[in-house]
Amino acid sequence: MKALAAWTRKFLRDEDGANGVEYALLAGLIAVAFIVGATALGTNLNTFFNSLATCVANPGTGCNPFGGGNPTPTP
Repeated sequence: MKALAAWTRKFLRDEDGANGVEYALLAGLIAVAFIVGATALGTNLNTFFNSLATCVANPGTGCNPFGGGNPTPTP
């Protein structure tokens, strides 16, 4: 019985497994941040390329895919 109590105390005091859990949580948070960033970047790129395609399809409109409004086209 003493051996079981000693093993239980040793198990409860042992903090070696905590490092693995901490690394797993950190890796999970990094993955979530990467996914959120990639989604935001993908949305912005999609908007940019759609705007660029519109400008290429209608070159006479004087549109600017980089933002800043629509400048007056030069004759």
